[in-house]
Amino acid sequence: MTVRVQREDFDIGAELSAFTARNTAIGGVCLFVGLVRDMTGHEGAMTLEHYPGMTEKQLQRIEAEARDRWPLENTLIIHRVGRLEAGEQIVLVAAASAHREAAFKAARFLIDWLKTQAPFWKLEHGPDGDRWVAAKDDDEQIARQWEAP
Repeated sequence: MTVRVQREDFDIGAELSAFTARNTAIGGVCLFVGLVRDMTGHEGAMTLEHYPGMTEKQLQRIEAEARDRWPLENTLIIHRVGRLEAGEQIVLVAAASAHREAAFKAARFLIDWLKTQAPFWKLEHGPDGDRWVAAKDDDEQIARQWEAP
């Protein structure tokens, strides 16, 4: 179970190799890689800010919730901060389980809750200046599917 917040890029292949190393109980891995989109049409960039310490604790809570809900062999959350250009990797989420269904559901839960529950702030840089990116109602609605009945 790994949670990392970092400025550096990550190597998906190396992360996946380390993630599954020597664990023969893993029958399926589901992963999601998020990229910085060009929201401006002019190859824009984004700066991600966070509160060190608080952010990692919240990501660990999200990861623990996934482990409580599904039989997981391993989880991984890597989220980058700092200035990122359009096309760069921003997040890697992975879930491993003996069976694919748990891996799919847990990975989806992790990214959905990360989008709505993790304390990251996004400042978009474009030709018309900088603007803070507001939370999207769509993301909130998607995350609600995971709330306890």
